Amino acid sequence: MRLFSFVHLPQHSVFDRVQVGFSRLTLKCHYISLLEDECSSIKKLKQIHAQVVTVGLSRSTFVMSRILAFCAISVNGDLDYARQVFYQVEYPTIFNWNTMIRAYSLSSNPESGIWFYKQMLCTGLNPNQHTYPFVLKACPGCSSSFLGRLVHAHVAKFGFELDIYVVSALIAMYSRCGSLQFAQQVFDESPKRNIASWTSLITGYCGCGMVQVARQLFAEMPDKNEVAWSAIVSGYVRNDCFSEAIEVFNELRKAKKKPNSSMLVSVLSACAAVGAVEEGKWVHSYIDENKLGYGLELGTALVNFYAKTGCIGTALKVFERMPEKDVLAWSAMIMGLAVHGFTSEAIDFLVKMEENSVKPNSITFIGLLSACNHGGLVEQGWYYFNLMRTKYGISPTIEHYGCIVDLMSRAGKLVDAENLINSMPMKPDGIVWGALLNGCMIHGSVELGERVGKHLIELDPHHSGRYVLLANLYATMGDWDGVRSIRRRMRDKKVIIIPGCSFIEINGIIDRFLVHDKSHPQSTEIYGILNALNGELRSSYYDNWLVTSH
Repeated sequence: MRLFSFVHLPQHSVFDRVQVGFSRLTLKCHYISLLEDECSSIKKLKQIHAQVVTVGLSRSTFVMSRILAFCAISVNGDLDYARQVFYQVEYPTIFNWNTMIRAYSLSSNPESGIWFYKQMLCTGLNPNQHTYPFVLKACPGCSSSFLGRLVHAHVAKFGFELDIYVVSALIAMYSRCGSLQFAQQVFDESPKRNIASWTSLITGYCGCGMVQVARQLFAEMPDKNEVAWSAIVSGYVRNDCFSEAIEVFNELRKAKKKPNSSMLVSVLSACAAVGAVEEGKWVHSYIDENKLGYGLELGTALVNFYAKTGCIGTALKVFERMPEKDVLAWSAMIMGLAVHGFTSEAIDFLVKMEENSVKPNSITFIGLLSACNHGGLVEQGWYYFNLMRTKYGISPTIEHYGCIVDLMSRAGKLVDAENLINSMPMKPDGIVWGALLNGCMIHGSVELGERVGKHLIELDPHHSGRYVLLANLYATMGDWDGVRSIRRRMRDKKVIIIPGCSFIEINGIIDRFLVHDKSHPQSTEIYGILNALNGELRSSYYDNWLVTSH
């Protein structure tokens, strides 16, 4: 490291002052260069900071601002150290205040961002157009739409209500707070709208379940980038509109637009949900062709997709090719193995997971309990149920209780399962009671099943599935009076039966069918072929009967 020294002259001529000024400028440039080129960790930054103090540059606004920015915003920074550096700045500039506000707005403590904004105002320093996007970003993190409206008033007071980036931040803030009427009002009153404004409003409507309004907005957008496309696709996925998400993705492909990684993750989730194997494989090919790699998000999404669509071998190959695996990736693989009945392999993965220093979470144990359920391993299921509490300090959720109740019910331990339900620290839901009822049907426990079934109906009187479960129990036992009673009760309460549906993918197009469905545009041809097949089957059966009877 090059050392700099200054010679203090007894008489300060103009020449001397210019020479010293050039030396200090050279010194500043030297440390700025170090910050930009060699500062890769907080430890290195602290060393540079110590040298800056030693050579007398701690009062240099330019140098200290760069040090502060690294601490506060860099991925290798330290927000606590940034706060210490900030307090050492004698006269913080608006850039310094904005740096701290921005850093905290992106952190797990956004309230501190608001606090720094208030302190800045108390010093008499006015905010600029760069201040408010960060302040507004902190408001939803504080769970306060009222606070957001106060900041909105400040935006108007200081004259930034027409700034396009501030307007976009206002729309995003109101959308994240769920105040869509205010978000729409800001959007409508804005003379200029950029892609961020449109995208923020679309995301807000999707977040509130209003996907049709979001889709209409998306259609009206004059320009769309990959972020806007990703917003509508992920919005559909979050609202379980999986077919619509794939439809929009196909529109993007036809428009010759390039999807980003975030969109590909959403599309893979949609493909996994409806079994769109060909679409998912296309995404996989796109990832390979464009060398996007198997990062944590994309890799885990691929593992999840292949596991849910029955390609467990391919899921394992993708998993093995991932350079880094976090708890979500391991859990997705364990769940995939469990669902496909690979009980021992799923349990072995927990051992491998611990060997790789990855700590399991609650989702991991849902996968392990599901594996035990598929394998009928009651004792091992109880072992993992207790292990998650004693070794890892994970409190069982209602999903974990549902798994263990289902495991015990399928194994015929109905009384123990009911006792466990009654001892749950939370109120059991219909899924937990339904698992017990299913066990009663398997093992012919009519008395307990009838009691549980009636309780299920009381718990959720408008859920058609609850009535169907109890009616099936009566039908299994030959109690047709009980079946008629349940049907009469459904009519009296005007319970609407939600029909089951199935999906089929042909040439990348996903069709959805209900029971006796005639809404499909090709339903006439479909039923014609179905009737022809039924005729062939009857003819084949009749011919076989003639042969065997003679």
